[in-house]
Amino acid sequence: MWEFARAGGGGVWMLPDGFAEKMQRLLGAEFDAFLASYDRPLAPGLRENPRKRAPAAALADFHLTDVPWARDGHYYDPLTRPGLSPLHDAGAYYLQEPSAMAPAGLLDAQPGERVLDLCAAPGGKSTQLAAAMAGRGLLVCNEINPKRAKILAGNIERMGVANALVLSEHPARLAERFAGFFDRILVDAPCSGEGMFRKEAAAVTDWSEETVLMCSRRQQEILHSAAAMLRPGGRLVYSTCTFSPEENEGTISAFLHAHADFSVLPVDAPWFDRGRPEWVADGAPGLEYTLRLFPHKLRGEGHYAAVLQKSGDASGAELPPEAAVKAPKELTEFCAQVGAALPEGHFAAFGESILLVPDELPELRGLKVLRAGLELGQARKGRFLPAHAWALWLNAALPSMSLSDEQARRYLAGQTLESALRGWTLLSYAGCTLGWAKGDGQQLKNHYPKALRRL
Repeated sequence: MWEFARAGGGGVWMLPDGFAEKMQRLLGAEFDAFLASYDRPLAPGLRENPRKRAPAAALADFHLTDVPWARDGHYYDPLTRPGLSPLHDAGAYYLQEPSAMAPAGLLDAQPGERVLDLCAAPGGKSTQLAAAMAGRGLLVCNEINPKRAKILAGNIERMGVANALVLSEHPARLAERFAGFFDRILVDAPCSGEGMFRKEAAAVTDWSEETVLMCSRRQQEILHSAAAMLRPGGRLVYSTCTFSPEENEGTISAFLHAHADFSVLPVDAPWFDRGRPEWVADGAPGLEYTLRLFPHKLRGEGHYAAVLQKSGDASGAELPPEAAVKAPKELTEFCAQVGAALPEGHFAAFGESILLVPDELPELRGLKVLRAGLELGQARKGRFLPAHAWALWLNAALPSMSLSDEQARRYLAGQTLESALRGWTLLSYAGCTLGWAKGDGQQLKNHYPKALRRL
């Protein structure tokens, strides 16, 4: 390990020998500044959810300052711990490393498009794409690891996203199913994680040159699958949180040599450095237009991104749609009882569950689906049990009971609340919905999901 002391004391940083020596060779005169960045305090970030905008006063304690390359992105004071606020549970914001906010912005997803986040867990970039799409179009979020896919689905739900399909499939299998289907694809590829050294000790101990090369091979396979799913004229953004040329310029160069119908798209990104084509042999044209986020040149842990465009111009392929159903009587009656408008769009039934699904939702048979649109609730023998996901999506679209700090903490812990209200009630905190409760005139029975409770 390459060991060096923190400025002013406070222990040492440990960096893998091979990594530090390689970065010294690559960066030359910049290396000292790069190394010094490890001694700076972390600059954590959060990204506000435009669908569930909390009042500025409710966020003031976090001491927010803007991340220049990310809409709704902010740095926050780590001592304020916004992850403990009920606003986090309400989906008012997503905690996200500032450098990691760059790739989704570069994809520039538009409302109404078909968008794929191919390596999506834990969901930071997916929810950022969802915000850009403003609830219109189809967002497919895929994560091959089943455990991580569950975390992804949970974050999609927390942020009130209705137009997302969450899958857990191998990219090659998706390529067979969705050939030429998507307008835009994000590949935030699994990598050696050199930009995670300060956040995860395992990233340091697991690093090796062999891991770097293995990641590069896997990245090329993923990109090959992504290329097959993009329509002619579509945009693909490749990104990593690592610095190695093998996984960045090298991976993109190999991809471009193998896919003559793709080219690097120059973009206006004045906050970032350009790629380093001199760091790889036989570099493909356009590598100088890829982007590097170095931690010694901005407030963030670092990233790499390449914006690619497929030649041609054609609409995405059409696929058989998932069968739609009429809104069941139980749902319409429930909406009338609580004063909610019946959601507009297409409905689908999966067992007892009733879902609001994206207009272009393809047939799901044979796919490993964790979430398809927005679960509204379950129709059970003439009654309707509303889903937590619907509460988070509704936001303040119908009358709700506003909770104090103490009431919110009690609700999130699964406790009952005193109230004279009767029937189903939507609970909110600082203008952002938290979930459902059901009153009997004396107290509200807690319907916050047990798996999410803060015990």
